[in-house]
Order: sequence, then C-alpha cells, then structure tokens
Amino acid sequence: MNRIFLASLLLFLPALCFGEELVRYQLPTWKAKHVHDAGKAETIVKTLTKLGCEVKKSQHSGHVDVQYRCPQWRQLRLDSHEEAHQWEKWLREFSFQTIHKH
Repeated sequence: MNRIFLASLLLFLPALCFGEELVRYQLPTWKAKHVHDAGKAETIVKTLTKLGCEVKKSQHSGHVDVQYRCPQWRQLRLDSHEEAHQWEKWLREFSFQTIHKH
C-alpha cells in the first residue's frame, strides 16, 4: 500500500510544486489612450472591460479617446509564466500597477 502511495505522490508532486501564475493589477486614477484606429480602440475597450475596468469611449478630431481606471486590485490567473509576463507587459503599457506571483 505504501508503494502505491509513494508512486502516486511522485506522479502528482510536480503538479503540486508549480503554483498557478497570477498577475495582480490596479489603476486607481483615470488614464487615457488616443487611438486613431477605430477597430483597435474597440479591441482595447473590450479587453479593459473584460479585465473589470471602468471604461469610457469618445470620438473627436479623427481619433478615439479611451479612458479607463481600475480602482480595486484585481487578478488574472494564467496558464504559463510566459503568458503572465505578456499580460504584465501589456498592463504596464497601459499604466497599471502590477504584481506577478507564482
């Protein structure tokens, strides 16, 4: 019986050693992006909305203003370390504070 337990432990131990990838993010003050491509602006709005951010969109002078903020800390659970770094980079490009945990 002990052998079965040990064999099971060896099989599942690698999975237990790797924690999930978490990226926490927050942006308490309003920020804005000026986007000249309407399709890209819509993608940004959808992404920020899915992330739980407050989003406002307006058009003028040939471009779209996307205003956004996220006053509460939120987190993304990701499948890989690489994916976590990609999201962290994207969030920082949009002025978010980030914390990446393993």
